[in-house]
Amino acid sequence: MTTTRRGLLAGSAAVVVGAALDAPAAQAHTGGGSGRKPTVVLVHGAFADASGWNGVASRLIRDGYPVIAPANPLRSVASDSAYLSGILATISGPIVLVAHSYGGIVVTNAATGNPNVKALVYVAAFMPDQGETLLGLQTKYPGSRLSEAALDFRPYGEGLVDGYIKKEFFHDVFAGDLPRSTAELMWAGQRPADVRTLGEPSGAPAWKTVPSWYLVGGDDQVLPPAAQRFMARRAGAHTFEADTSHVAMIAQPAATAALIKRAAR
Repeated sequence: MTTTRRGLLAGSAAVVVGAALDAPAAQAHTGGGSGRKPTVVLVHGAFADASGWNGVASRLIRDGYPVIAPANPLRSVASDSAYLSGILATISGPIVLVAHSYGGIVVTNAATGNPNVKALVYVAAFMPDQGETLLGLQTKYPGSRLSEAALDFRPYGEGLVDGYIKKEFFHDVFAGDLPRSTAELMWAGQRPADVRTLGEPSGAPAWKTVPSWYLVGGDDQVLPPAAQRFMARRAGAHTFEADTSHVAMIAQPAATAALIKRAAR
């Protein structure tokens, strides 16, 4: 897809998530006029699991969308992308692929070359170009509080290390607009990522050929909003903003689901 076409698809202005997204979505037409709604695949990021999508998934299922939320292994960019690519290959018909946080780099790679993926939706997610890394994008602009001091490192296997967010940082850095009791449960059940993922370069990005949507978390303390806006603008994504923490899909599931349904039209 050319830059001009992406610009026409996306428009240049970001708008605030509100009444426009909360309005009833039109009948999905990603299925090429068959009336069949696309399968929505929800991909979680690091320090989380697929249950973070429950509020979004329940709304989509209620509205008749087939939904799956697979486990993201969180072992490496290449292997996680290959794993998701294998899952996508088992789905017939159109797919809307949705990602949060680290899941963004995974879908960016996994969707490349899959003709069934008709739309990409990034929710406070990494949206790298070829050769870029998570750490490079996270630190491109100031504002991230997910520093080395906020992480616990636990070795596993032979010379391998997982990173976890420390309890004293989890609520304020990762999920500041959720109740502390909710954040404590999320901390207890967090799934770590292999720290090698931070410096592993991304491959050819699917967003260069697949229309994309982006939900910016305006109060994100993990991935700075400025970095999110930069990535969305570069990709020509339909961009919306919400006054949320990094876990926008949990804090504002209705707005997130509404954006996904827009992408599925």
